[in-house]
Amino acid sequence: MQPAFDRTEEDLGNVVALEHVNVTIPDQIKATEFYVTGLGLTRDPYMMTGADNMWVNVGRSQFHLPTRAPQVVRGCVGIVLPDREALLGRLRGVAGALAETRFAFRETEDYVEATSPWGNRIRCHAPSAERFGPITLGMPYVELGVPPGTAEGIVRFYRQILGARAALEDGAARIEVGIGQHLVYRETDAPPAPYDGHHLQVYVADFSGPHRRLRERGLVSEESDRHQYRFVDLVDPDSGQKLFALEHEVRSMRHPLHARPLVNRNPSQTNRSYAPGRDAATWSMPHPDW
Repeated sequence: MQPAFDRTEEDLGNVVALEHVNVTIPDQIKATEFYVTGLGLTRDPYMMTGADNMWVNVGRSQFHLPTRAPQVVRGCVGIVLPDREALLGRLRGVAGALAETRFAFRETEDYVEATSPWGNRIRCHAPSAERFGPITLGMPYVELGVPPGTAEGIVRFYRQILGARAALEDGAARIEVGIGQHLVYRETDAPPAPYDGHHLQVYVADFSGPHRRLRERGLVSEESDRHQYRFVDLVDPDSGQKLFALEHEVRSMRHPLHARPLVNRNPSQTNRSYAPGRDAATWSMPHPDW
């Protein structure tokens, strides 16, 4: 007997990858201490190698960190890292260098939350095939706090304007933005922080359809080049009401950087405990049954 498969489980919406989260930071040295030494991530060795910007690889995704006044995501970024105890050791190790900043970290049963020197919260999870699929190193979600009563409209926006798979789950808008990747918009009564211009970047399969629908509503904020455009405002497609502001850098799958292989190092390698052949880290689990 042939096995029965739910073929809908393999469907993917129009948004095919969350590639990067961009926040500006004022100090590249402190950023290196936090993102590279503390979290154990990898500075991209090929792109943005000067002192005015830094791209930090997280499996197949990145943080982009241009040098300017600090920006703070109004929520948190979830990443998967393979070794919780090693992470805690690294975070303890950078505490002195990041003293007198907003750097902090705390443990919960589900994750370790590390706060950057400027207040960005990074939730670090252990790999889980059930929860994150094959990811052992990556960026499975960005969670944002939104005003009460907006989640349903945000679901409609992503479905109707971007063609993404989106649903309400536990009162939050959950948007599929790649294999094992989601944007989560969770309603909160907390007063909203002013939007400071941080952004995220996604790749889409249908590039022109969302552009046409955004343009019809006057929502395209930048016509970047032939491969890319941007928008900021999320609106309810039914009423036109503005729901939330978050700049999206939208790229086509013909963009030259699409699916560029990223270098990821094994942060446990040191000159004192070096093991030949173990310099690189892989983003995925080795077995096929995830």
